[in-house]
Amino acid sequence: MTAPARSQHEVGLQIRGLALQRGFRRLVTDFDLTCAPGDIIALQGPNGSGKTTLLRAIAGFHTPAAGRITLSHTQGAEVEEPGEVLSFLGHQDPIKAGEKLIDQLRFWADLCGASRDHVTETLARVGLTKQADLQGGVLSAGQRKRAALARLLLEDRAIWLLDEPASPLDQEGRALLGALLDQHAKQGGIILAAVHDPLPTVTARLLTLGTLETGVAA
Repeated sequence: MTAPARSQHEVGLQIRGLALQRGFRRLVTDFDLTCAPGDIIALQGPNGSGKTTLLRAIAGFHTPAAGRITLSHTQGAEVEEPGEVLSFLGHQDPIKAGEKLIDQLRFWADLCGASRDHVTETLARVGLTKQADLQGGVLSAGQRKRAALARLLLEDRAIWLLDEPASPLDQEGRALLGALLDQHAKQGGIILAAVHDPLPTVTARLLTLGTLETGVAA
């Protein structure tokens, strides 16, 4: 089922002069990035280059050493509550082992203000209809990642921050991921994904981290 276009997804992201540091180690310096609605950005670079830290900084989980991150509506007004337009999907598994999958997604729908009526449809979109009544602990790693993607869909936010989203999906799961990314971008969403391999089936703007030189992408 194709979801309707959503104008609330039209939010822009601008980063100016960003510096990121972990402990005494500087990961990123003088980093600039501009993202418009529909952009897909693939962040590449070796382990420890700052890909995940950059995503966490945009999400508000890591405090930059310098610089500014701005989220703005296409009409020009700055976003007052960044958490209402950002979704972060990291490495940590959000699925609880001892609870039914459908109950977990219903809880998540309540938490993020989505309708519970959308949960069954969302499970179908990620190919987990048959697993709805299973406990999280019996799901495979790939099924758990699909469940995490279902949470992302229920949140329905403009900017997706994804850390290695294709791992550990199989070929069918990667095709599903590509379709979801393509649809989100076509609806005016922005995607920033930390990757080691290319994102499946979509064309992304590549941005490589890993040096202390100035990084600029616009």
